[in-house]
Amino acid sequence: MPPLFRYAVLLLLLAIVASLFSGLFYIGQDQQGSRRVVNALTVRITLSVLLFLLLIGGYFAGYLQPHGLMGR
Repeated sequence: MPPLFRYAVLLLLLAIVASLFSGLFYIGQDQQGSRRVVNALTVRITLSVLLFLLLIGGYFAGYLQPHGLMGR
């Protein structure tokens, strides 16, 4: 697996976790009617879809290979 691909996956995972905790923080701190929680959720969903597409693309490009346990 190329290092750039690995770093992209790790960066997206860290961004997803950061968005998760920012949404949690906004739930506790914001007043009613604030849209920051919704924005954090939107960012998290977008990052998750990007990660999914990156993993699918990595599989088809040959960077990721199945481990073969399902064939037994």
